[in-house]
Amino acid sequence: MSEQTPGQDAGGEGRRVVVVGAGMAGVQTAVALREQGFTGTVTLLGAEPHQPYDRPPLSKAVLLGKAEGSAFDVDFEALGIELRLGREVLGLRPADHELDTAEGPVPYDVLVLATGAEPIRLPGADGVPGVHLLRTLDDAERLRPVLARQHDIVVVGAGWIGAEFATAAREAGCAVTVVEAADRPLAGALPAEVAAPMAAWYADAGAVLRTHTRVERVEPGAVVLDDGTRLPAGAVVVGIGARPATGWLADSGIELGAHREVVADDRLRTSVPDVYAVGDCASFPSGRYGERLLVHHWDNALQGPRTVAANIVGSTPAVYDPVPYFWSEQFGRFVQYVGHHASADTLLWRGDPATPAWTACWLRGDRMVALLAVGRPRDLAQGRRLIESGTPVNPGPLADPSLPMKAAVA
Repeated sequence: MSEQTPGQDAGGEGRRVVVVGAGMAGVQTAVALREQGFTGTVTLLGAEPHQPYDRPPLSKAVLLGKAEGSAFDVDFEALGIELRLGREVLGLRPADHELDTAEGPVPYDVLVLATGAEPIRLPGADGVPGVHLLRTLDDAERLRPVLARQHDIVVVGAGWIGAEFATAAREAGCAVTVVEAADRPLAGALPAEVAAPMAAWYADAGAVLRTHTRVERVEPGAVVLDDGTRLPAGAVVVGIGARPATGWLADSGIELGAHREVVADDRLRTSVPDVYAVGDCASFPSGRYGERLLVHHWDNALQGPRTVAANIVGSTPAVYDPVPYFWSEQFGRFVQYVGHHASADTLLWRGDPATPAWTACWLRGDRMVALLAVGRPRDLAQGRRLIESGTPVNPGPLADPSLPMKAAVA
């Protein structure tokens, strides 16, 4: 694939880069291009009318009225980045190097797909009064008065977003019931023995967690469960996952994967020349973990753009193979995860999960490949370095929470 047209310099003078998506991945791509010396045109297209903003504060600070918003502290004008907001992209025609929008075609020389993910909707709940998602600034603004009025709230889904919203709702004084189809919270992210202890956090915070429970239907003011139970609900918040926002790429020739994500290579290039993909909408092959990863977390949207910018600007290929990282604040606990584990990896406990602070480590042979730290930020920092370096470790010292994690180096 050729990213540079003959007669154009490596700095990009005369080239047009268009970035689709004005979330973290899109904004950071535009900024990284300038930081790495790209001198051509940079245009950032955002579907929402708001100034580009960060999403993590939406689930707490914005919801609870502790922040009016979370706009990125970026001077787009000073960086020479053209913002086109409220501009939804409808399609891509790679042969013409053009995007289709309601306002007309947008030409590009290099295109970066950074459209993120969109929440999965609860079947049959669209249009029912009081049903909410939590993905955008507008979603958070609609939910803020719901929390202020201390409604009875039903949260559907005990994943990361469900737990974070339930935390904020309890802090606001709402009665909260969380309904989860699986047998435990975070069933899609963590094995049973690690996720099961987290179920107690809900009761400790005064929230009700109902596992093995599905929603039969949502009515105005109530949620009816599959066992016939009727839960009063002044509001229903749906947090059952997200999928890559790639529907607009139909018929574009861009290869999509099993989860409808854009399939990128190790330089974050797509199957179509001059088109890159980064953040929640794209998967990439990890040489470190030996499999393709689809990472729906903030750190991936921060790190990936630097690789994209380097490959657009430079002649030296930059490979993307990060150690994934994310965090969550829920029920008074700071939860951090780094790495990537598989079911065949060996789980090693570091501390008692019934206590406020503990760590779970995953080993592949004599190397640690992932860890989950609850209230142990030092474990996270030291463990992250061990994972990144691939340093062999001794399980004995690693399992002793009184020892620093670095003492486990073999």
